Amino acid sequence: MIRKAKASEIVQLISITQLCAAHMIANEIYQWNEDYPNIAAFENDYTRGELYVLYVCEKLVGCITISSFKDSEYDAVSWLTQDAKQYYIHRLAVAPDFQKQGHAKKLMDFAEAFARSKAAVSLRLDTFSQNKPNQRFYENRGYQKLGNIYFPHQSEHPFYCYEFVL
Repeated sequence: MIRKAKASEIVQLISITQLCAAHMIANEIYQWNEDYPNIAAFENDYTRGELYVLYVCEKLVGCITISSFKDSEYDAVSWLTQDAKQYYIHRLAVAPDFQKQGHAKKLMDFAEAFARSKAAVSLRLDTFSQNKPNQRFYENRGYQKLGNIYFPHQSEHPFYCYEFVL
């Protein structure tokens, strides 16, 4: 089940994203760290009503942020569509014990259906340039890689921007 998050679930989401960060680091993917994702980011997502959670067998196992807010880092990207009604995907996470079971696909299916229901033009996101599995995941869904952005507090490596035209 996917639904809007409750404020009380943010602490659990931090635990999940910390497990995800440790799992990625163990696989030499330095995308997330002890500073990101953080409580402030999730609280902001929650306050704006953009944070969704995934439950499997009554257990919180993942999340996704579906935001209408365009971060300034995205301004330099040559997107496929003009800025109009887009949604931006952030902080997609599935607890490591529940990965490779189709849960990220469910979260993205939900995000794409949500965007279509709101008559959005496209979905946009970024993923770490060193995270090849994520890149394949999005490219297999039809997302097109368009450019690079940097988050120096996370990594010296770029993040690739992707867009999916609805």
